[in-house]
Amino acid sequence: MKLRFFLWFLGLLFFAGTLKGQITTQTNAPAKGYVFQGVIFEGDTISYIPLKEVYVVKTKKFKSKKDERRYTRLVKYVKLVYPYAKLAGQKLRQYDVQLRAEPNDRARRKIMKKAEDELRAEYEGRLRSLTFTQGKILIKLLDRETNHSGYDLLKELRGTSSAVIWQGVGRLFGYNLKVKYDPLGEDRQIEQIVQLIEMGAI
Repeated sequence: MKLRFFLWFLGLLFFAGTLKGQITTQTNAPAKGYVFQGVIFEGDTISYIPLKEVYVVKTKKFKSKKDERRYTRLVKYVKLVYPYAKLAGQKLRQYDVQLRAEPNDRARRKIMKKAEDELRAEYEGRLRSLTFTQGKILIKLLDRETNHSGYDLLKELRGTSSAVIWQGVGRLFGYNLKVKYDPLGEDRQIEQIVQLIEMGAI
């Protein structure tokens, strides 16, 4: 009996919401109570109630404790360097707007020098403290956020000679500034972690 009453009451609420939507749409008169958004489908007004997006995340299973430790470490590293990659993307878009507004290369070089000095003063110390693995992840995430490899960014901002030199130095230490981000392949785990960060799940 209680279930039937509940269903009847729920139906009444839905009908009232639909009716309220029709009254509001047709008369524009102020109404008391609940006002729902509505959509018109085949001549009938139907209540439309947007719901918050819900994420379903599969519980991660590991083959061994070693795999679990490796994944936990990767999560830690991605959470550490991802904010820098996001910041780089934001700054690049910001400076790109400024550079496009300048009349000549000399003015653009001046802006880039100023930007480099500001970024170096604020972030160089923290970036120098990154480990080898953290640096490799950052290079990949830079490509994700800017759609440019580290090599392309250096070439664009500092010139071909600087890009070639730094690529050579990087190769000596095991870095490849030309590496591209591969979210569906090699970097699939990193991409999954980034998405979880964006959701606020980790």
